[in-house]
Amino acid sequence: MAAAPGPARSRFAVVGGGIAGVTCAEKLAVEFPSEDIFLVTASPVIKAVTNFKQISKTLEEFDVEEQPSSLLERRYTNIKVIQSGVKQLKSDEHKIFTEDGKEYMYEKLCLCAGAIPKLIFEGNPYVLGIRDTDSAQAFQKHLAQAQRIVVVGNGGIALELVYEIEGCEVIWAIKDKAIGNTFFDAGAAEFLIPKLTAEKRETPIECKRTKYTMEGSEKKERPVAASDKVGSALGPDWHEGLHLKGTKEFSHKVHIEKLCEVKKIHLQQEFLQLQQMSLAFPKEEKNAEADEVLWPVYVELTNGKIYGCDFIVSATGVVPNVKPFLDGNNFAIGEDGGLKVDKHMQTSLPDIYAAGDICTASWEPSPVWHQMRLWTQARQMGWYAAKCMTADALGESIDLDFSFELFAHVTKFFNYKVVVLGKYNAQGLGLDHELMLRCTKGQEYVKVVMQNGRMMGAVLIGETDLEETFENLILNQMDLSAYVPLKWDAKVLQLKIAQVHRDCRGETGTYCHR
Repeated sequence: MAAAPGPARSRFAVVGGGIAGVTCAEKLAVEFPSEDIFLVTASPVIKAVTNFKQISKTLEEFDVEEQPSSLLERRYTNIKVIQSGVKQLKSDEHKIFTEDGKEYMYEKLCLCAGAIPKLIFEGNPYVLGIRDTDSAQAFQKHLAQAQRIVVVGNGGIALELVYEIEGCEVIWAIKDKAIGNTFFDAGAAEFLIPKLTAEKRETPIECKRTKYTMEGSEKKERPVAASDKVGSALGPDWHEGLHLKGTKEFSHKVHIEKLCEVKKIHLQQEFLQLQQMSLAFPKEEKNAEADEVLWPVYVELTNGKIYGCDFIVSATGVVPNVKPFLDGNNFAIGEDGGLKVDKHMQTSLPDIYAAGDICTASWEPSPVWHQMRLWTQARQMGWYAAKCMTADALGESIDLDFSFELFAHVTKFFNYKVVVLGKYNAQGLGLDHELMLRCTKGQEYVKVVMQNGRMMGAVLIGETDLEETFENLILNQMDLSAYVPLKWDAKVLQLKIAQVHRDCRGETGTYCHR
């Protein structure tokens, strides 16, 4: 009688079909064309980076395409996609056990399983978290029947949602003093707020990204409150192609409740028993009025106000998806719940690396870099993790990648181009810093963070054409005391600094270190 076949073996394995995992697998496939690369993902589709463009030393733009995994296997014949979730990891045996009952052995493993939504209340059918394509489609379906929703959270997803939604009243509950606290200060928030009340929407920048959906995916209904989604994170412009419109005929109708959180959620019957008053949608310069509409669900805020709505969107961030890998493995875990990694993306366990949302960067960072769970850092970490795995396998040394020298992110909010650089919100600088601002209403907002005459960070909203200049100045840490008056004009400053920058450039045109 023939012996049962043993587990499949590979020199390299990657878990996760998101941006970090796919980027890591692609890089490994190029470095080791004769080796099979296992890519384990629970989703039938993967996230591929396309149209990548390096727009400066650290700033990059790219599209994210959701593609059938077969396309990835056709592009890289040595990548073997295993469509199954991970049931267990036995790090001491270098084995992965998948939910379909199979085993896989590896020499080196990179965990890129992303993160899952941090729902305000688990198990409530009226609370929807938006994390991947399935949940975004579920949101679109529910919104089409809605007259009013409550959005809770103040990050990137919440910012995009409240701007894109039409034909539906939106109560936006944030715990901060101003919108977009993750990316902006109060000044930038005030610059953006008029867009929320603008009745006429400008035509958004055309999205030329090809979108792939699995056949029949729209027919499959999943539980609304499920937070253990198998899909990977949404990429930039995730809302393109979705029809985010409620039942009403108006455009924007957003009311912001600041400095509050959700205290309790009441179903309709529970609320009626409370015999309390819920509020109608607030009107300008009028006292709060009682709501006469009976809603499916009610949200009680910590400021004492109660609003009825059709459903609630929980956009309060994510938590690293480490649970499938912890049992029996003594990983070092960061304060944010991620797998700690060193400057070579290695976890605390031998031959196991991690990249993207699942990991916590635990090396001593550059003074102007910090970790944020963004698409750009997921791509950079996935690519760099593959380089580190390659160097380790070949017995070579490797330096920390240049992308970790400066925090740099470019995105789009409220149809404005937004660039954030370095310590853009003076993170970790205490009171020992100065801010310089320039604002042209409806066109651009420029904020620079200065410390001891040196630029430490910047926020650029609109077509400022300043990102490359400011990036160089932050990297160079040039003393700008003589060039920066207290009252400044961004364009004049750009010309002055460009002259100084030319003076210190070498023939190769690279930036100069101090």
